[in-house]
Amino acid sequence: MKKIGKVIRYLCLAVAFALVFSGCAPKSPLDPGNPVSLTVWHYYNGSQQVAFDALVEEFNDTVGREKGIFVQSYSQGSVSDLEAAVRDSISGKVGADAMPDIFSSYADTAYEVELAGALANLSDYMSAEELEKYVDSYIEEGRIASDGSLRIFPTAKSTEIMMMNKTDWEAFSQATGASLEELRTVEGIVAVAKAYYEWTDSQTPDVEGDGRAFYGRDAVANYFIIGMQQLGTEIFQVKNDQVTLNLPEEQLYRLWENYYVPMVKGYFGAYGSFRSDDVKTGELLAYTGSTSSAMYFPSQVEMEDSSYPIEYIVLPAPVFEGGSHYAVQQGAGMVVSKSDQKHEYAAVEFLKWFTQAENNLQFGCVAGYLPVLKEANNTQTLDRVIAECELTVAPKTYDCLTTIFEELDSLTLYTNKSFKNGSAARKVLEYHLADKAAQDRAAILEQIAQGKTLEEASASYVTREAFKDWYDSFCRALTEAVEK
Repeated sequence: MKKIGKVIRYLCLAVAFALVFSGCAPKSPLDPGNPVSLTVWHYYNGSQQVAFDALVEEFNDTVGREKGIFVQSYSQGSVSDLEAAVRDSISGKVGADAMPDIFSSYADTAYEVELAGALANLSDYMSAEELEKYVDSYIEEGRIASDGSLRIFPTAKSTEIMMMNKTDWEAFSQATGASLEELRTVEGIVAVAKAYYEWTDSQTPDVEGDGRAFYGRDAVANYFIIGMQQLGTEIFQVKNDQVTLNLPEEQLYRLWENYYVPMVKGYFGAYGSFRSDDVKTGELLAYTGSTSSAMYFPSQVEMEDSSYPIEYIVLPAPVFEGGSHYAVQQGAGMVVSKSDQKHEYAAVEFLKWFTQAENNLQFGCVAGYLPVLKEANNTQTLDRVIAECELTVAPKTYDCLTTIFEELDSLTLYTNKSFKNGSAARKVLEYHLADKAAQDRAAILEQIAQGKTLEEASASYVTREAFKDWYDSFCRALTEAVEK
């Protein structure tokens, strides 16, 4: 009998350890007879907000009613408006609203809130088996706590694609022999953009230097982060919450040469708020931007005195020649404010429901976001959900999603880990070179107007010495941003 008793005790201990280390979620504290009310802040607008609100309503009428959870969602306007509202709530600013139970957040902002001790530990509410269902890199991005526990729940992600005005591309391609294959690399795009500038310039031989830009890109910071990653260097290397800057001169020269030089020469351009705006006005043919920007790609070019319809092409985002196949992983997740077990548990229950394949794809089909479950990231599942839910999906959004699905097996999605002053460092990447390029392009145009050729006007701007001056300034600015 003593031996039997020991065996039973050992078995009980084994079961207890297994439950602990499997990361089992706690028993539900919810009471359907006494429902808990949750507020969600987000930055969705237009069709994205309509889609999100419809899913919230469906949750409230089904699973929420059954479990005792009622969700209310509020758009705070833009991302910056949402971030400001969260900071005001945390700091207790007079007139600020109370912290919501859930809010959309990018990693840098979530990291600030985590440092303030205001985020719930989502690892307490998710088992290892549940976490395993999500794309690994999405979960890893959310582990921003010092102990590696989960703070950001992945709800919708995006990456970058290239979109192009097919109608005007075909005219250029037929005249010059340019091919889509050339657009697979960053260097190939520069070469094509130069040819396009010269081709359009040649159509008005009596006017010097009036060629048109071919290409632009949204999010120049992504160009730095992913470009460096493709070339073998992690620009922000974070370990134990401390960041090390990796700024090798030769690799940054390749980035400068393939962005700044074509910008100041007019082969690339940036004119409106977003590059899709520039395609709409006919100032660009192509751009690299987020998958979620597909809905904004124009169906016609609108010029001052005329307009005409265009078709589109979706292509993978370009990679540096000889570089590894990396693409940016971006998109806000949802974080849960630290409160009590009942509210935190209910919040995670809603987020689990929202990220189920059918629900997540319904939202992604409208917003251009990638689903976060492994099982949902393929065209077969997308087509099934579209058919079963009788969804109407814009062809541009569908083509963006399926283009990425086709690339996923050979693609590594990447985002840098969060660190203190990460937002300030990203602003340096976003604006330091882009602002200089815009300023120098304006100076070059002035010289062309005075009678110089493009090559004469741009000569002093594109030398190795000019790069070195920018490089030294860039390194100082980035270091100051990180260390301030």
